[in-house]
Amino acid sequence: MTSPDTPGLAGLRPRLPSPVQEAADDRFERRGVRLLLKRDDLIHPELIGNKWRKLAPNLAAADGRTVVTFGGAWSNHLRATAAAGRLLGIPTVGVVRGDELAGRPLNPSLARCAADGMRLHFADRASYRRKSEAGVLAGLLRAADAEDAYVVPEGGSNAQAVRGCRELGAELRDRADVVAVACGTGGTLAGLAAGLAPGQRALGVPVLKGGFLAADTEALQREAFGGRRGDWDMDDRFHFGGYARVPGELDAFAADFEQRHGLPVERLYVAKLLYGLVTLADEGAFPRGTTVAAVITGRPFPDPA
Repeated sequence: MTSPDTPGLAGLRPRLPSPVQEAADDRFERRGVRLLLKRDDLIHPELIGNKWRKLAPNLAAADGRTVVTFGGAWSNHLRATAAAGRLLGIPTVGVVRGDELAGRPLNPSLARCAADGMRLHFADRASYRRKSEAGVLAGLLRAADAEDAYVVPEGGSNAQAVRGCRELGAELRDRADVVAVACGTGGTLAGLAAGLAPGQRALGVPVLKGGFLAADTEALQREAFGGRRGDWDMDDRFHFGGYARVPGELDAFAADFEQRHGLPVERLYVAKLLYGLVTLADEGAFPRGTTVAAVITGRPFPDPA
């Protein structure tokens, strides 16, 4: 397990454990449910939330080598990796999905990566989809001039990251009956569930459609721990059409939650999680007397001034 005292990371001064705040919300209270917010968005101003928990053990394993990783044009993970590289003086390379983007102006997210020193390489979508195949990965690394780099997978989810996220569950032991988190690649949920105490349940809210994430999460647990760990499940109903889809209904919900609780609500992950929990509470999915903790894994981008 990586701690803030890990050599090379101590200077980043993460706020661990992250705070737990009670949120008085009538949509839960009328159902006899208590809502807590696990403020992982406050761990570090640039390595936010589950990005710290997943990246820290991988950065320690990289031991100063160039780090190469993967993501789409709006990837939170790419931004966090680029920021970590700048803060720690580690070279970073981002392999971006979509070679058609190579000749276009960078969007604000990729511009932030470049400003933080990340070297961007745009890969064609067919190769990107097959990047888990050894031969294709070798070709991508060769094309990016990163053959000797330490490879972190898309979303940062590997066995190292899963073991790092186990501490999230440990910080919430006996604090809640259900701990819920938004899921992109499954790594945070895999570690969270393993760290909870018996009798606690982890709930994943996928932000992508497709229904594949449960199998991926179980595979990550096998890689990290040798088998399935903890009591966890998923509800696939709240992706709103897929990753980075933020229709008006979801945006309005997030703005309302911000006004109710003074919490900046990140739209791609956190808004879908909170919407799902409000819906589940309204459906009576949580018995009266249940305490639900929502893991706030990020902040809106661009960050508020």
